[in-house]
Amino acid sequence: MTLRPLIAASEISTPIGPISLATSEKGICFVEFGSLQTTRPIFITKLKRHHVVAEVREDRGPLIEAAEKQISDYFTGVRKGFDLPLDLFGTAFQKLVWHEVEKIPYGSTASYKQIAINIGAPRAVRAIGGANNKNPIPIIIPCHRVIGSNGAMVGYGGGLDKKEALLKHEGALKTLTS
Repeated sequence: MTLRPLIAASEISTPIGPISLATSEKGICFVEFGSLQTTRPIFITKLKRHHVVAEVREDRGPLIEAAEKQISDYFTGVRKGFDLPLDLFGTAFQKLVWHEVEKIPYGSTASYKQIAINIGAPRAVRAIGGANNKNPIPIIIPCHRVIGSNGAMVGYGGGLDKKEALLKHEGALKTLTS
């Protein structure tokens, strides 16, 4: 197992409810919807899944402060994207998908099929959905912008209500169906 002695975690307030962030020494590693009390065990489970043993401690370090500022700026309309260091836990395929999802502009959407075509795997639509579902850093990696080929709002780890709120905030909801 890889040893990471400390994962700093904290909760921030947003218009769509509390969001918990976790950071390693390399960058943001997890974002979860909900209070730190409910998400801390989720962070620990995800770390174990990737063979990482670490202490998850409540700590508002400079990276969490920067993330809170950028997320706040996102919700006030000042910021359209993020420039935070990330420490992604996932397979090579998942990381490829997440990097492609990061390219979807604010206020726009892309289908799972479009993502599959863009990464050169046009038949991997279901695998794209699986990778999107495992995105450890929603909002910052904007998986809420990925929709069904028919324009339907489908699947979101934080719940379709959060996806709808994020797309509405960005002005991308007008052409979608549910």
